[in-house]
Amino acid sequence: MNRELKRVSIVVMLMFVALLTSTTIIQVFQADSLTADARNTRTLYDSYSVERGAILVAGNPIAQSMPIADDYKFQRTYSNGPLYAPITGFIPINGSPTGLEHALNGELSGTSNAQFFDKINSLITGQNAKGASVEVTIDPVAQQAAWDALGDLTGSVVVTEPKTGRILAMVSKPGYDPNLLTVHDNQRVTDSYESLVSDDTNPLIDRAINSLNPPGSVFKLVVVTAALESGKFTPESTFPNPATFQLPGSTSTVINSGGGTCGGGDTVTIATALRLSCNIPMAELGLQLGEKAIRDTAEKFGFNTDYSIPLNVSQSAYPLELDDAQLALSAFGQTSVRATPLQMAMVSATIANGGVEMAPNLVDQILAPNLSPLQSFEPRTMKRVMSAETAATITQMMVNGVQDGAASNARIDGVNVAGKTGTAENAADDPYTLWFTGFAPAEDPKYAISVLVEDGGGLGQTGYGNLLAAPIAKRVLEAVLNK
Repeated sequence: MNRELKRVSIVVMLMFVALLTSTTIIQVFQADSLTADARNTRTLYDSYSVERGAILVAGNPIAQSMPIADDYKFQRTYSNGPLYAPITGFIPINGSPTGLEHALNGELSGTSNAQFFDKINSLITGQNAKGASVEVTIDPVAQQAAWDALGDLTGSVVVTEPKTGRILAMVSKPGYDPNLLTVHDNQRVTDSYESLVSDDTNPLIDRAINSLNPPGSVFKLVVVTAALESGKFTPESTFPNPATFQLPGSTSTVINSGGGTCGGGDTVTIATALRLSCNIPMAELGLQLGEKAIRDTAEKFGFNTDYSIPLNVSQSAYPLELDDAQLALSAFGQTSVRATPLQMAMVSATIANGGVEMAPNLVDQILAPNLSPLQSFEPRTMKRVMSAETAATITQMMVNGVQDGAASNARIDGVNVAGKTGTAENAADDPYTLWFTGFAPAEDPKYAISVLVEDGGGLGQTGYGNLLAAPIAKRVLEAVLNK
């Protein structure tokens, strides 16, 4: 009898241990992931009964919870909503949150592991629970300048700090007002959301991190990096300089953007090809470099890699298994090469930082309700992409492109700007995609920038990067350099 009781006792004890272990795992170690799960609607609804933490720019709230006399107790409001919508996102009463409202939902709602003792304290003291605040890296001057400079165009502007990876501006247009999606009226929220979803301009897409376009000539920075790092080429390496170039194994031909040869002479240097943004010598260089060398360099810059800032960033792509014609086209950012504005800002920022790539980041710190830091984010080095010598050489080539080349509309009096424009083709009859990427001041870079203008900027196939994208970059850089 005692033996049977002992067996039963052991089984019961093991069951209690298993229950305690699973409860601990769920409540402690899996709390953040379960809270962030989009299927956990109870957490979403419960979060309205607490004062959600603010999202701050330079100490000022761009998203905060205001008391309201209804069952939800608080309503989320967004100051200057369209300006910051790609960053904040929104948290509706009848759907899933987006932006930082989603990525840092646990912190903002006060349910993260780091706030466990705060929750215990509120239960003991009877004080109302409150979420943590999130201070983002955005510079309000840079953000407003980028918004204003982009105007009514469809596209994006991203500004980063080369030495740290901090994202100082992240604008996407057309925009939307997140306040329309947080009212406490299911039908109004649904109507507003469906209107935005059905809008042909896709305002809910964050073009800074989720819009993938052919990069065109801004990708030449990657190819030139691959060439110089290979040790087989210098800026003065020359290539034949015809007015047309037939793609290997194809009846299609490549021409330079202005038609004709790349400058005068029977040959052209890599330096001149980059300064004047010529396609034919880059196609010839790409064929000599080979697919692996270009892809390896692109992947060092971050292509074919997933990023979280902590918003999820769409993966920029350099394709696999290219034939020779596709390889030649890829060398000036065509065929199936795709990039986000953030990725191209990272390319410029890496060159500006002496060849060292820093992890891009949108969040400076997370603050407890008493404003004490719960978590701070320090600059993080990802990798060395190129030597300091290569970075300095490409910097000078980019400066030449702005001073006396295809990026001349980015010139700023008294400031050396390093830059590269791009004009990318899409389908045969579709408008071009226009780009600029660069940094300033070139000798001591403080700001890296990328500008994307989609749909040809309303000019179809007659617009080009230096006409529309470069002046936008100039206005933004002037604003931040003069603040």
